[in-house]
Amino acid sequence: MHLWQATLPICLLVSAALPVAATSAWGFADATVAVQPKGAGINGGFKEQFDSKKPLSKPIAFTDVDSLRVILTAKEGSSSKRPHQAFLLLKDERNGLDVSYPFTVKENGKARLELTQKELPIQFLSLADPIDARVVIGSFGESKAYDSSVFKLKIQRDANIPLPTAVTSRYGKLPEIHHIFKDSPSNPPIVITLAFTAAVAATLPVLGFMWLFLGANLGHLPTAIKSAPLPHAIFLGSLFSFEGLFFLYYTSWNLFQLLPAAALVGVVAFVSGSRALGEVQGRRLAGLR
Repeated sequence: MHLWQATLPICLLVSAALPVAATSAWGFADATVAVQPKGAGINGGFKEQFDSKKPLSKPIAFTDVDSLRVILTAKEGSSSKRPHQAFLLLKDERNGLDVSYPFTVKENGKARLELTQKELPIQFLSLADPIDARVVIGSFGESKAYDSSVFKLKIQRDANIPLPTAVTSRYGKLPEIHHIFKDSPSNPPIVITLAFTAAVAATLPVLGFMWLFLGANLGHLPTAIKSAPLPHAIFLGSLFSFEGLFFLYYTSWNLFQLLPAAALVGVVAFVSGSRALGEVQGRRLAGLR
């Protein structure tokens, strides 16, 4: 009886600890880091495998003509999965500077990252000591995230190439911008204008001949003016006003000045023209035309 009473609490403690021990953690496998110089070919440069439990012992040289490539397979416990976040964290322990670069991860956990010196912050390019490269993998759920150093990165630059200047302030007064606007559209040469004017004027005699040929009777002009003098005068005046508006638009006006005036003259021409045509129709119905 006493042995059973002593064994029961131990069994309860072991059963309570089992879920904790069964909780999985994130990690990675099949990880390689490669530094390939420009134009070195597929098998050129440096390439080495690294483990999630032990970082590489020697720093990796990274020059301004190299391309850094990190490939790994993210795992949750023993199964390969795609995490919510997976990135390479570069950190300078002395100054506390850090920058992260996300991996491109597939559904099966295959992750890949390529990096050049152009993508590094300017502050990292002048560091003499190697910087720490850490892999960070995590996701939703109870699995513990992975955050550990995997290798050191030694940034090397050509001494003959000056370092880029850092921008000290993103916000501030910018240099004055001088806008260069296009010149206003100019009228064609006066010679072309006179040529088209002469061509239009040459059609007026032809128009008068066609009126006479079609039976226009100028003898009805006094009768028309006597019957409805105001509509006929205003209608003819509106037609000449249109010509004047076009002349002003050609010489000095713009489109916004022409449109309101043309709309007003158009309304006057419509009202007066309908009155004048009504007078002409009255004479036609009376048999005078």
